[in-house]
Amino acid sequence: MLTSPSNALHSSTPHFFPIRRSKLCRSRNFHSGGGKPCSLSLLSARRFSVRALVRPDVVSEDGGGDSGALSFPNHISVKIPFGNREILVETGLMGRQASSSVTVTDGETIVCTSVCVADVPSEPSDFLPLYVHYQERFSAVGRTSGGFFKREGKTKDHEVLICRLIDRPLRPTMPKGFYNETQILSWVLSYDGLHAPDALAVTSAGIAVALSEVPNAKAIAGVRVGLIGGEFIVNPTVKEMEESQLDLFLAGTDTAILTIEGYSNFLPEEMLLQAVKVGQDAVQATCTAIEALAKKHGKAKMVDAIRLPPPDLYKHVKELAGEELSKALQIKGKIARRKAISSLEEKVLTVMTEKGYVVDEVAFGTTEAQPELLEDEDEDEEVVPEGEVDQGDVHIRPIPRKPIPLLFSEVDVKLVFKEVSSKLLRRRIVEGGKRSDGRTPDGIRPIDSRCGLLPRAHGSSLFTRGETQALAVVTLGDKQMAQRIDNLEGSDEYKRFYLQYTFPPSSVGEVGRIGAPSRREIGHGTLAERALETILPSDDDFPYTIRVESTILESNGSSSMASVCGGCLALQDAGVPVKCSVAGIAMGMVWDTEEFGRDGSPLILSDITGAEDASGDMDFKVAGNEDGVTAFQMDIKVGGITLQIMEKALIQAKAGRRHILAEMAKCSPPPTLSLSKYAPLIHIMKVHPSKVYSLIGSGGKKVKSIIEESGVEAIDMQDDGIVKIMANNVASLERAKAIISGLTMVPVLGDIYRNCEIKSMAPYGAFVEIAPGREGLCHVSELSAEWLAKPEDAYKIGDRIDVKLIEVNEKGQLRLSERALLPGSETGKESQKPPPTGDSTKDKGSPRKYVNTSSKDRGASKVASGDELVSKKKDVRRSSAGDMPMKSNSSSNEEDRGSLVNGEATIS
Repeated sequence: MLTSPSNALHSSTPHFFPIRRSKLCRSRNFHSGGGKPCSLSLLSARRFSVRALVRPDVVSEDGGGDSGALSFPNHISVKIPFGNREILVETGLMGRQASSSVTVTDGETIVCTSVCVADVPSEPSDFLPLYVHYQERFSAVGRTSGGFFKREGKTKDHEVLICRLIDRPLRPTMPKGFYNETQILSWVLSYDGLHAPDALAVTSAGIAVALSEVPNAKAIAGVRVGLIGGEFIVNPTVKEMEESQLDLFLAGTDTAILTIEGYSNFLPEEMLLQAVKVGQDAVQATCTAIEALAKKHGKAKMVDAIRLPPPDLYKHVKELAGEELSKALQIKGKIARRKAISSLEEKVLTVMTEKGYVVDEVAFGTTEAQPELLEDEDEDEEVVPEGEVDQGDVHIRPIPRKPIPLLFSEVDVKLVFKEVSSKLLRRRIVEGGKRSDGRTPDGIRPIDSRCGLLPRAHGSSLFTRGETQALAVVTLGDKQMAQRIDNLEGSDEYKRFYLQYTFPPSSVGEVGRIGAPSRREIGHGTLAERALETILPSDDDFPYTIRVESTILESNGSSSMASVCGGCLALQDAGVPVKCSVAGIAMGMVWDTEEFGRDGSPLILSDITGAEDASGDMDFKVAGNEDGVTAFQMDIKVGGITLQIMEKALIQAKAGRRHILAEMAKCSPPPTLSLSKYAPLIHIMKVHPSKVYSLIGSGGKKVKSIIEESGVEAIDMQDDGIVKIMANNVASLERAKAIISGLTMVPVLGDIYRNCEIKSMAPYGAFVEIAPGREGLCHVSELSAEWLAKPEDAYKIGDRIDVKLIEVNEKGQLRLSERALLPGSETGKESQKPPPTGDSTKDKGSPRKYVNTSSKDRGASKVASGDELVSKKKDVRRSSAGDMPMKSNSSSNEEDRGSLVNGEATIS
């Protein structure tokens, strides 16, 4: 085993970039179904010290010492710079049988990372066998999982995102030809709620790999950069990030940038470059300290395990396939080009096998023939009798041998063929200035976009760019459709907007297994989600939960950016009032152009295809509008890039986004910009917070009865008095609004209520419903000017009468009178007065004096409201007859449903 218990490092893999999520107010839902800035000068000047904590060896039992003591002679404790503070790195204490194991501490957040390397190399491949696993232990915050089994289950989405953050910057530092499986395990053992573990985990993994036997070229580290109050902060706390306008994660070495990923609120490219510069300086200081630590305490690297294909093999492959391969690479169609290259690869293998250059069972990486092939049966053997050999007479003489052909493995041939193909593709782009599809380096593929393809979906779009096509579908719903997040903070957190990305094998013309979302799908979906999140309206303006599904129907490069474009159009088609349109583009690069006759400066490519991504040196995705950036992500395959190259790529990406946005504006058919008639209706109204519990009732009985009586889908009540009603038709919505208004109204003495129904009888009087769900007692003495023995002598249940409010007792019970409205009564003249004109509740919220509730439309009428009933929001939906919004009213039928919604879809 190539591991040693001596230098074990502890490292941890953090949580994904602190996502600024909107925490919803604690609510009850009922359904019808039941820091300081980093000083760069101080960072560069700061030194770190290494001290070995050596405990005395274990004393034997008969030695009279502590027989239970355990020594850790290789325990190393180090403090290294980490942005505007220091972190504690320890190794040699835990996980000592791994190749390396480290624990890294920031505040009270502790991450543990271990690295293990397989003894025997696996089959050669064009993909490094590196496996990363990151997990947040709930015990880190003193609680257990909310699931049934009370233990951590499958990897959560945000943990997958951090695994990708660890993996991406490490791969470019690994040498070609290293095929020993390498596994990085990272756990969050303690979390203080202040110091996020994500950048800490990436740095921990970089330290662990640097101290291990893995032959990486450079140590890596990661930091987060925020923009708070106009100032860039390195590794801000979780609370500081809540106010940040930028969420930038950056990883690299002491000399170059390896990966960046982040989100912002339309940050200009110039400010983004400044943030990258600040992050790069912080990473350099950390990497310098890691390199010094690894030099002093790291293990010997496994450089002998590196196996590269024989140099002669490149010459053979070029001779056999060079000319035909150049022609195949010029085929424009992806499928046709792929089949031609695959057929040519098979032809090269066949020819080399027939010539005896390829042997199936040759030892991996061996460039010598097998021993039996070196024997020459024609050579005479000299027989020496036993015991007659005089050592002094033995002479070494050369034995002539026949030339033996060099044998290659089939895997080596395929690897070399791929490298030769990549080099020829890069040469064609650099020397000829043309790509496989005939475009120039800054050219964009043809774009076609369409909306409204799916009539029953709330919003849909089909976005096609070249041979990449994304079908985006939007679904709107209430809070119950929100995605619940189970995180270390322990509080319930809900995402009201989420994008789910699907990449079926049919999108690339292949047969494959369909299962759970892959890490790639989760990563691409999150990138597109964060790119669109910035343009969404607030929950108050548009109280819907929004789900976007992006299904990739064709893929030939940059399907995540196609999801951004298609998702934006689908949101507009669903009537979501987005702030503006956004688009995304993927940029590529050919790093070394000097070998192809140019000056050596990198060549930036716009809107790269799959082949250019695989054969190129960079994949830089940028999303935003004409003014700024909302999301970005960069992966590279070379040792790192400079700020100058990044600046050039950002400028070229901005021009590409403008072109794509102009093409999206030509969408035909265009987005409807209004809610679908199949989308649910959501109405928001405000009641006094003290009335929330009376609306809910004991065990939720009252609100359930409102749902059942009105026929709405759900009613969501929050402690601050916000009530959200979701319904599938206008009539149900209006009925629920009337009931809630009646239950929360504040009656005022002297109010007159017309045409009210008698709901029940008692020997002492009749109970009259003055508003939906609100009843008062009309005593038998108040039912008539004449004496009545019992209420049934004059009325029966279901009769309608006019009543006046004459008393409200301490319990809030209402006493009504019909007698007070009769002509001979003292208040009879008052009953003849016309209803007051104007809205008496406009300024002070005082109720209207008269409420007419006819039997036909009583349930949909607007009920009098008092101080505790705040002015409700108007539901507005774009009218089918024009662009003017229409007020909802009780006479609306099913055809009027399309004119009701909170707010109007507008594109600024």
